Amino acid sequence: MIVIHVMGGLGNQLYQYALYEKLRALGREVKLDVYAYRQAEGAEREWRALELEWLEGIRYEVCTAAERQQLLDNSMRLADRVRRRLTGRRDKTVRECAAYMPEIFEMDDVYLYGFWGCEKYYEDIIPLLQEKIVFPESSNPKNADVLRAMAGENAVSVHIRRKDYLTVADGKRYMGICTDAYYKGAFRYITERVERPVFYIFSDDPAFAKTQFCEENMHVVDWNTGRESLQDMALMSRCRHNICANSTFSIWGARLNRHPDKIMIRPLHHDNYEALDARTVHEYWKGWVLIDADGKV
Repeated sequence: MIVIHVMGGLGNQLYQYALYEKLRALGREVKLDVYAYRQAEGAEREWRALELEWLEGIRYEVCTAAERQQLLDNSMRLADRVRRRLTGRRDKTVRECAAYMPEIFEMDDVYLYGFWGCEKYYEDIIPLLQEKIVFPESSNPKNADVLRAMAGENAVSVHIRRKDYLTVADGKRYMGICTDAYYKGAFRYITERVERPVFYIFSDDPAFAKTQFCEENMHVVDWNTGRESLQDMALMSRCRHNICANSTFSIWGARLNRHPDKIMIRPLHHDNYEALDARTVHEYWKGWVLIDADGKV
């Protein structure tokens, strides 16, 4: 059996679910571990909700506490270390340590701990994921109004992620990637190829977004909060084209977009610690347009 640890917000949860579906497609016995959202306490507990439960069409098996412990027997207590030494048991955790680790498809009887965010893992099952990942109907009529408007437009989603990234090591990891130049390059790429585009701006800092994107063909979506926040991803997926931030949330919005001629734009790197060159990122993310922090395609 393979057990996949689930962690993070909706975008990361969808990555872990996607790997679950990929392994199932390969005929493997696999389960998800949602311990961090249900039983964990203290620093181990996820502060975000298990939003996979809110999506219609998703079905998955959850491992039991015993199945989890069988693979994740990594307690540091002296008595447990002695018992493992006597019984020959070992921690079978495989931690994500590279952008793409195809060797995980050859493994069994392991506990997979990571985000598994590379599209190459499951690029061949994206149609299956698009079929299974269904958003609940929104209770806010504003979302229905936007969908009706989008139906007659060349709608383009634009994601601005800012507030929580500023708190991660003072922004050193995630800021400085989706720069003004990045967005200008992305807008230029779209306007050169799309007739009369209409841009829908999604952000965790809508007040900031309104100061930056205030032209006639730009609309800031600022009403989906709390449990309704996933409706932003739903709206992104219904746009014809997508400009993503360095965020798994908007990456999934673009990935779930079913328009066959869609343009998907993402930043060259997800964070400032990545060292992949553009050729490798293109190999791992086929069909995506990559733009760097200087606005260069």
